Amino acid sequence: MAGASGPLSQRRAGILLHPTSLPGGVLGPEAFRFADFLATSGLSVWQCLPLGPTHDDGSPYQCLSVHAGNPRLISLELLAEQGWLNNDAAIPGDVDTAAYRCTCLIESRRGFMQRASDEERAALDAFVVKHGHWLDDFALYQALRQENEGRAWLDWPVALRDRETDAMDRARARLVGAIEQACFEEYVFFRQWQNLKRYANERGILLFGDMPIFVAYDSAEVWAHREYFMLDEEGKAQAVAGVPPDYFSATGQRWGNPHYNWGRMQADGFHWWVERMATQLELFDLIRIDHFRGFEAYWEIPAHAETAIDGRWVKAPGDELFQALQETFNPLPLVAEDLGIITPEVDALREKYGLPGMKVLQFAFEGGSSNPYLSYNHERNSVVYTGTHDNNTTVGWFEELSPSLQQHILEYLGLPQEIMPWPLIRCAFASVAQLAIVPMQDVLALDGEHRMNLPGTTESNWRWRFDWEQVPEELPGRLHRLAEIYGRR
Repeated sequence: MAGASGPLSQRRAGILLHPTSLPGGVLGPEAFRFADFLATSGLSVWQCLPLGPTHDDGSPYQCLSVHAGNPRLISLELLAEQGWLNNDAAIPGDVDTAAYRCTCLIESRRGFMQRASDEERAALDAFVVKHGHWLDDFALYQALRQENEGRAWLDWPVALRDRETDAMDRARARLVGAIEQACFEEYVFFRQWQNLKRYANERGILLFGDMPIFVAYDSAEVWAHREYFMLDEEGKAQAVAGVPPDYFSATGQRWGNPHYNWGRMQADGFHWWVERMATQLELFDLIRIDHFRGFEAYWEIPAHAETAIDGRWVKAPGDELFQALQETFNPLPLVAEDLGIITPEVDALREKYGLPGMKVLQFAFEGGSSNPYLSYNHERNSVVYTGTHDNNTTVGWFEELSPSLQQHILEYLGLPQEIMPWPLIRCAFASVAQLAIVPMQDVLALDGEHRMNLPGTTESNWRWRFDWEQVPEELPGRLHRLAEIYGRR
């Protein structure tokens, strides 16, 4: 971290748990209980995935907006406590569907308009003004997307697709109710998140977010700012993002995001990125930038290609971008996700701006003693993980290894008396890396059935939730002792 005052100026430890994996999956009482669990466990970082509104597949890395929060995370129970929603509606039981929540959020706005105080109304108005630079477009985009039965903006009528002035004016007048509803939901999300963040910060817990490098094709930003993306006159992508064949996939990963028009972004001082970063820093104390290597060079895949194999590396102006960001936000509270194919140029870019990299212990035990993920090769300015949301759980990973590799790992870890995943957790806490992060599945010693995501697939991901009954009574004390032994506060 650049500067002694940064979040990683001291040794810390934390847990990776996306809010959707909380019991109930929202920002309600269970989220506050989890913050208490972290504090009791002697941990000071809560890492989560991107918070934006998702498409139907639920992936937080393909959001409908780079600024907006996901209304699915709004706690109906807390809305009832505000007096804006009937108490019975706030306890949905088994009927918490998207349609049900939509109905409740509409009812909440109606209750707000009837019963909110002058102070609350003023707060909503102030939020809309402060975030208007993205909220105006996002709210209209959401309203139009609903009117067009959920179709992507590329498939809307041409006048709406191309944002013709008369069509936009008519849409704003026609959809005023839906637009105001979208603004209200964002206000509620940001309010609930900020209340949770304040609660966590008061207990010494930092919130660690995640910012994807790319933007979903079907998103408010691509629709509203086509000039910043490599699109043709009809809005069709000329090339899409992904990664070449790697550890996760023999054919690479074709993500499908449109690539940036970096020349246009650089021409106005990366204003789009500065605004994006400002929103994220309003939500988080520390931010991981996903696919950091794409800022030095990105994998460009022809739009017509079915896989990522036929892509090529193209240089990106990462140095100029991070210079602009540093001039606005100094120090930069960022962590670089530098996994995968990393070149000396990528390392140089990260090091120039003092950004911590990532060390994943599940990657450490093949390739010999020079493997950078082995704990004795770690750097102080880094974040160590047992695994990430893209990995199997540590128990699931270990179970799939050959007996000889299992034995090698256990010998490296000192033939521990503890059973997996605890030897690897202990190794993470003992690392010289300033921050150690362990997925919640690992501290609960869960197997591969509880994996969060399998890269390169779209089915059955992002659905995992834990239950407090899975949490052993002695777990907070065990974690607290590890944090104490290895100097993580």
